[in-house]
Amino acid sequence: MRIITISREFGSGGRELGKRLSDTLGIPCYDHEIIDMVAEKHGLDKNYVSHVSEKDIRVFYPSTIGHRFLTNQSALQQPVKIAAAQQEMIRQLALQGDCVIVGRCADVLCRDMNPLNIFVYADRLSKLQRCENRADESEHYSEKEMFRKMKQIDKERATYRELFTEDKWGRKECYHLCINTSGKEIKNLVPAVAAYVNAWFGQD
Repeated sequence: MRIITISREFGSGGRELGKRLSDTLGIPCYDHEIIDMVAEKHGLDKNYVSHVSEKDIRVFYPSTIGHRFLTNQSALQQPVKIAAAQQEMIRQLALQGDCVIVGRCADVLCRDMNPLNIFVYADRLSKLQRCENRADESEHYSEKEMFRKMKQIDKERATYRELFTEDKWGRKECYHLCINTSGKEIKNLVPAVAAYVNAWFGQD
């Protein structure tokens, strides 16, 4: 079974890499789909689930300490329940077969399934350029504001990871493959990454 997880810095192109890689390998890619599935299954608003998705839930529920919500879900408030539901959904999707899962600590949650864990990063200017290229017409961030947003989102991803593991977000020792996308078009990197995936899982 080929399970590939993509952790990424905001603006590095990790989401695009995951989608293009899944297309090349002919396997599903789960990203925002996870949010949609959790929201539909539990009758929740998709925007709210997305808002909670990769944030440190201690922001919403200060009395939560460490891994408590993983083992005792009986009296948990909404954000913690969403995190637990998302955890369950990720594992269910991975157990179905080959797939690419983007973000949401899938590398940790699926550790017992021996996934290939990829981390995608880039320099600040490259990330800024990607953010500008994909920005909605209604978004009007200054360069300073965008850098602040990138830093904040990456911080939230790092603190969210702390709920599941002591392994630090972004440290190379936590991943099997780290990809620097600075100044590169994602589509041009995918064939090499796909070849690496096939080699990793022992396929021609």
